[in-house]
Amino acid sequence: METIVGTNISKVKEILEQNLLAAIPTETVYGLAANALKPEAVVKIFEAKNRPQFNPLIVHCKSWASAMDYTQDVPTIAHQLAEHFSPGAITFLLPKKNTIPDIVTAGSDLVAIRIPNHPMALALLSQLDFPLAAPSANPFGYISPTSATHVLDSLGGKIEYILDGGNAQIGLESTIVGFDERENVLLHRVGGVAIEDIEQVIGKKVIFAQPNPDKPQSSGQLKSHYAPHTDLLIGDIVALYQQFSDKKIGLMSLSDSYPQLNFAHHLLLSPSGDLAEAAQNLFSFLRQLDEWNIDIILVERLPNEGLGRAINDRLNRAQAIYK
Repeated sequence: METIVGTNISKVKEILEQNLLAAIPTETVYGLAANALKPEAVVKIFEAKNRPQFNPLIVHCKSWASAMDYTQDVPTIAHQLAEHFSPGAITFLLPKKNTIPDIVTAGSDLVAIRIPNHPMALALLSQLDFPLAAPSANPFGYISPTSATHVLDSLGGKIEYILDGGNAQIGLESTIVGFDERENVLLHRVGGVAIEDIEQVIGKKVIFAQPNPDKPQSSGQLKSHYAPHTDLLIGDIVALYQQFSDKKIGLMSLSDSYPQLNFAHHLLLSPSGDLAEAAQNLFSFLRQLDEWNIDIILVERLPNEGLGRAINDRLNRAQAIYK
């Protein structure tokens, strides 16, 4: 199969209506999309990504109003958050209606719903009479794609079309929130919307959910994920450099260039220390380092605030398989 890369939204519409796969741009990362209401289409996502079917998918809708067609018993606080952050990098874990197949939710009664904030994705969704199941468009466990080229490099020949919407604006997956019976906000995944911003809207602290990696309720809860093929370690750069001085090392840091050390390759996430810029560059830089002939990638931990918290989460999961 030859994978086409282009900007033809009408062609992508035809492909999805035939229960085939297409990669679509969002402001977070590129998604691998299929008709969320057709199990025979959704199963192709798992096959293309080699993704375990116990790992649920996110459903993308054209509007918050349309999301109500697939959910029920939506708490008031969810509407409040949607008013502030949707369309945007926030996903809501809500009780589903039976129109959402169990394969999408891995058998859970909750469905993850979001409205992407990308003009091409919204234009496509507005032309469809069904929502799209769309996890990140990459092989399961590998670095998420933030450009059409990333998708082509890893899924070329496995999917029909890649809708090229340029580089992802945010570069990190969405924040995932759920709710309890007291309308507390339960944080299932840190992401493109900062915890601090959510707390400012709701006027109270979010509660960190305790995920079960063996039976995740939403995407991004597995211990090992977002990982390059090259070994990655996080920590004190000087100490790690001394520990692995016999290896060819690549470094990814926020803004400190560590001029006293000699690295084979070194990428600064943001010379000015801007966490939003760092988030935009994270996955792209990990891919660059993974392509270079190095033995190990060293990464410093970022400030654990705002988007820095989400970046640290992705790095921790990228490192997990090497522990």
